[in-house]
Amino acid sequence: MYWSKNMNYVDADLNKLAAMAGNAQDEAVVMLNLLKYRDVAEPGYGVDGLTGEQAYRIYGEKFAGLNARFGGEPIWMGKALNTIIGSEDWDIAILVAYPTRKQFVEMFEDPDYLRIAPIRGAALQDSRLVEMSQLLPKTHG
Repeated sequence: MYWSKNMNYVDADLNKLAAMAGNAQDEAVVMLNLLKYRDVAEPGYGVDGLTGEQAYRIYGEKFAGLNARFGGEPIWMGKALNTIIGSEDWDIAILVAYPTRKQFVEMFEDPDYLRIAPIRGAALQDSRLVEMSQLLPKTHG
């Protein structure tokens, strides 16, 4: 695959989502979200005139309304400060836990989620979404 420093990603890769669906469906997953906001949200998605950060907050509020269906629970969110290895520049990093891989995958076929997903795209200049599963045992809680 050709790599370009200027290549930005906002939408899910459906081939990678299908590969994810092929793994154990009942296993819990944590998704690492790395987000870079647009200076101004892309117009035409109901967030005209807002900053990317403001538009993403609207997406987040709407996503929270679907939480019971998909079980996505933010377990950590913070401002991204310095990339020590690499040259990427992110505004926010979020870890979101899902009770099952199946719930995460089904989200991308849900009509209610598909209605709000364009707001995410309008808000973001670039993003990464990385599926993770726990290797080390829990040490707390």
